[in-house]
Amino acid sequence: MTASPDQPRKLIVLGSTGSIGVNTLSVVDHLRRNGLPMQVVGLAARSSTKALIDQAKRFSVRHLAVADPASAASLQQALPDAEVSAGPDAAERLVRETDCTDVAAAIVGTAGLPATLAAAELGHRIHLANKETLVAAGELVTRTASANGAQLLPVDSEHSAIFQCLAGAPDSPNNNTVRRLVLTASGGAFRDRPIDEIANATPEDALKHPTWDMGPEVTIDSATMMNKGLEIIEAHWLFGLAPDRIQPIIHPQSLVHSFVEFVDGSVLAQLGPPDMRTPIQAALTWPTRTAGCGDKLDWTRLSDLNFYPPDPARYPAIELCYHALRLGGTAPAVLNAANEMAVQAFLDRKIAFGRIVELVSDALGAIKPQPADDLATILEADQAARRSVSTTIKRGTGIPACQSAEPKP
Repeated sequence: MTASPDQPRKLIVLGSTGSIGVNTLSVVDHLRRNGLPMQVVGLAARSSTKALIDQAKRFSVRHLAVADPASAASLQQALPDAEVSAGPDAAERLVRETDCTDVAAAIVGTAGLPATLAAAELGHRIHLANKETLVAAGELVTRTASANGAQLLPVDSEHSAIFQCLAGAPDSPNNNTVRRLVLTASGGAFRDRPIDEIANATPEDALKHPTWDMGPEVTIDSATMMNKGLEIIEAHWLFGLAPDRIQPIIHPQSLVHSFVEFVDGSVLAQLGPPDMRTPIQAALTWPTRTAGCGDKLDWTRLSDLNFYPPDPARYPAIELCYHALRLGGTAPAVLNAANEMAVQAFLDRKIAFGRIVELVSDALGAIKPQPADDLATILEADQAARRSVSTTIKRGTGIPACQSAEPKP
């Protein structure tokens, strides 16, 4: 359902205790203090019981979902009047059973895909912070959203920047007014480190992001720049451009969040400090704007802005993502799931940093892509990729860390 201008928007926050979820609730708090009618009607988290209880009390939320069934009893005891759903499908049930207009999709990984697809089926406004949803099921989600009148509003800073820049153009990118999209990237924790020191870097090293404060998985993805490759796939589905018209560029200052280059030579860019509250608020209030709660840009810092192309030898993940996008079907779902498994294995100190991309390449080469026509097929590919990576790690096999991974044909 869609709220009329004089009705309060009713928001569900999926992944409410994570970095994006916490920032989303901070923005909602700010907007409500400034007179924008917005009600939080549902919260979902994996297992952060205390944080979820605190959020539910703060925003008077009665509808809760938690993926970990063991956490449900604690939630119900602390919030006796709440309706608590538990289990792997709890977030999806929350979306389907709660009266809402908007869904903030901030669950990390493909765990949030069923709930986001449900929001698309119901025609809600979807504030998309979970890039894995469109990576794994871009065709299905965008087709479903279009068929049901759902609106996809990107929250990732890069895609929000492109979305805002395109709003200044009368034609969509499909009308050939756009030459290319340029996604900026910080370069991650190893941007300036000698390449021969990266393969055996520790989780502590990889988690030292130079500009953004994010969750551990996204921060590791930034270090490999797998996140930028995934964003290329996401941008393909959000904006309808071919892969060769979407390019990444290193921008260490993280002040320019992306560019849109038009066929007439004009370039529009969106700038702002590295503060996720700004793109979150842009999505929540779209198409209007109101006083923001994010950090404000210090124009004196714009005297030194640098841009340069990413080094393929330092960041092989980018080409691997292009390869998966060109393969199509379930290949991006395989890529994404394999990456999630490899990143977690690295954080658990089971593999070296240099093996993350190599394990993803192995899985992508081993699993034949299928048409990504339905959720069941996509989730089957996801699970096959996870099994493949898990088996390889247990066997201790795969490409040695000192070798670079090449996309398999």
